[in-house]
Amino acid sequence: MPKKPNTKTRSLETVEPIGKRVVIRKDEDKKQTKGGIQLPDNIEIPTITGRIVSVSAEVEISEELPLKQYDKVLFNPKGAIPVDFEGDNRLFVVDV
Repeated sequence: MPKKPNTKTRSLETVEPIGKRVVIRKDEDKKQTKGGIQLPDNIEIPTITGRIVSVSAEVEISEELPLKQYDKVLFNPKGAIPVDFEGDNRLFVVDV
């Protein structure tokens, strides 16, 4: 009899958005300004930049949306859907 895969140890390798959406990995929060000033732990500059991790098929074929994987983009995290995929809470699904 074939053995069933253990669902507790099985993990997904990729996240594929559908519709006109992309998956963005948010850049690390800044702990220091460009001038070298250290920021306190409780006050951080909100990061709204990131890299596109995955592009939906609809966005990929669109000539109006020239977005590609690994592009650096600005985005509003309040309008994005957080994805708890890797446990670091840095992936977001964003409508384009």
